[in-house]
Amino acid sequence: MQLINKSLKKSLTSATCALLGISAHANSLDDWNFDTALMYYGEQNRVSATEGVFDANKTFNSGNTLALGLVVDTLSGASANGAVAQPNAQTFTTASGKVRTPSKNSDIPLDSGFKDTRAQSSILWSQPIFTNNTISFGGYFSKESDYMSAGVNSNWAIDFNKKNSTLSFGFASAYDQVKPNGGIHDPLSIRNQTISLPVSNNDDGEGDGIDWNDSQPQIDSIIGNSDTKKSTDLLVGFTQVINRRMLIEFNYSYSSINGYMNDPYKILSVIDSNGKTQNYRYENRPDSRKKQAFYVQSKYHFDQGIMDLSYRYMTDDWKIKSSTFDFHYHQPLRHGFYIEPHIRYYTQKAADFYQPYLQNNEPLPTYASADYRLGALDTYTVGLKVGMPKRHGQQLTFRLEYYMQNAKNSGFATPGILADEPVFNGINAIIAQVSYSF
Repeated sequence: MQLINKSLKKSLTSATCALLGISAHANSLDDWNFDTALMYYGEQNRVSATEGVFDANKTFNSGNTLALGLVVDTLSGASANGAVAQPNAQTFTTASGKVRTPSKNSDIPLDSGFKDTRAQSSILWSQPIFTNNTISFGGYFSKESDYMSAGVNSNWAIDFNKKNSTLSFGFASAYDQVKPNGGIHDPLSIRNQTISLPVSNNDDGEGDGIDWNDSQPQIDSIIGNSDTKKSTDLLVGFTQVINRRMLIEFNYSYSSINGYMNDPYKILSVIDSNGKTQNYRYENRPDSRKKQAFYVQSKYHFDQGIMDLSYRYMTDDWKIKSSTFDFHYHQPLRHGFYIEPHIRYYTQKAADFYQPYLQNNEPLPTYASADYRLGALDTYTVGLKVGMPKRHGQQLTFRLEYYMQNAKNSGFATPGILADEPVFNGINAIIAQVSYSF
């Protein structure tokens, strides 16, 4: 095992140095530290994701630090398309025009053709500049089939009070481009969709026990092939060592986003007074968003363990307000082993333009989205990480967590047939990860 690890580390060192134009012979194998991880995320009967992470970092004699990162993930499965549930199955066409066979396997209408692969690379350089001052700057590039993102970031940290206090200022800017399959559709336009409604005594030949009457499809309005958005983030942080056992951190962040904010694949159902779907429209969100977040974290070192407790409050001009409580407890065991239980609670109020459906007897709003991620919800995460030491400071860890999301009705009526349908539904997921550091 030791020979294999040295061989692997030598290969990774050579590859990293080659990317940077540095001679590998001038660097010891021990100059670089590597962190690798493989994570699986799976929702019940819905989206699943597999992600591989590789990080490499090196600290030079001058105190400068270089960090490189690579992330590759694949997603597949079924995702909620925004349509409201109905007593009978609904037929949907994909962005490429493929018709999905009606199915009632899920109460929430899903897009079962979801599949994508994303790759992201990043670099970060940190160095001391004056006494007790450190500056860092970096960038990243991410690409998937219908989305591209690139960004830069920087941070300035000032230590004082015998290095028991640290004041930091951060800046980040990103440029994103979305190029969805099927193009950019006119917001709130009717989706090119065949509406299938049940009728009596008319067998459609599909053998699913449901008869269908296909109405005439509407005409889409495509206004472009791609669009962009830009974001700017500012952060001010303060960290204070309270005593030899405790430290506390405060952060304030401000974010401004402008440009194309819609999810091009999300739709809304247009229903009648009895709750029956008449057609579908594409969503429309505001083209700007301002967010503020307040964060506090405390770490306390007990005689035999470390408690990590944090709280984050976020508010924005979409009227979303959220609170996040996060708890970790690191408990060392014998021979370098440790366990770390984790509990996280998140609660969110809905955006002011969120609504699960549109009604055909009311005028169209300026903005509307049925994306459950913009609605009122609570999420709970419980899990456990187990770490075990390997030779020469290497470490292997396993993490297993259960994630539960509960959507809430924030005052919407469920007329007619919707009273018996799961208009607001939750998500259950499993998260598993294995990490190896050497």
